Amino acid sequence: MSVHSTRVRIVGEEYTIRSDVPPEHTRAIAAHVDAAIRKVLESPAITDPGKAAILAAMSITDELFRQREAQDALAEEMRTLSGELRRWLPPGKRGETL
Repeated sequence: MSVHSTRVRIVGEEYTIRSDVPPEHTRAIAAHVDAAIRKVLESPAITDPGKAAILAAMSITDELFRQREAQDALAEEMRTLSGELRRWLPPGKRGETL
């Protein structure tokens, strides 16, 4: 795996990120973080960039947790459907061991 150095700007500050993911991926992540911080900074109550970064991190983490919950729910639905479909198969095709 090769390590890439990618320059990104987040809320006007430039950072060099070293990572083993493609530079386009790093830039996309930085753009997402930048947008999240800028959205928080739209509130007149938040002017401190440090606080904005913390609130943006919480927002991004909330997105992650919600996606994980949705993925877990979908996986459970798939397991349930798989079990229901398996009952319709002939015994030799069910993948069951006796």
